[in-house]
Amino acid sequence: MIIDITQELFSCNVFPGDPVPQRQRVLSIENGDKCNLTAFSMCAHNGTHIDAPFHFINDGSRVDDIELEAFVGKCSVFKASGMIARDRAEAFLKKAKSGDAAQRLLFGGSAIISAEAAEVFAGGGVKLIGCESQTVGDPDAPAEVHKILLGAGTVILEGAVLKDVSEGVYFLSCAPLKLGGADGAPCRAYLMTI
Repeated sequence: MIIDITQELFSCNVFPGDPVPQRQRVLSIENGDKCNLTAFSMCAHNGTHIDAPFHFINDGSRVDDIELEAFVGKCSVFKASGMIARDRAEAFLKKAKSGDAAQRLLFGGSAIISAEAAEVFAGGGVKLIGCESQTVGDPDAPAEVHKILLGAGTVILEGAVLKDVSEGVYFLSCAPLKLGGADGAPCRAYLMTI
């Protein structure tokens, strides 16, 4: 079974202060044009998207520099709320390793990754951390967690729709659009049951 975990872009959650996605109908069959044609504008971090290291690290990798392997493969989905501290992070990582799915971790619920948890995940060889919120760290101070994860080469998936996804091991695909030189990019994220 395929489970779409992507927000619809034009009605998506938007991080406070980011531009809201906008759509414009450039051509319309109803108006006598030969086809329908849509133009749109958005922030690279709207809806379900990935953060590249360049988002918080000036000499970090851009979206088009990241190997696709980080975005595709087995993953562990966990339900969590509140701040994830070091001990919980270690428990999540241990459980993911027992299921041979510790390279990609997704957190459904209102989980907030603490700096200590980010260190555990970065040190544990995690390639991707994902969450439902529009930022993986504390919304009031997201920089520290981002710098820890992105500095270790762990890419971030934000804005995933996981509310109806059960905990377990899945196959994840969330490859970003190939936006050359960008600090982030939207993606069509989905899980497949294994």
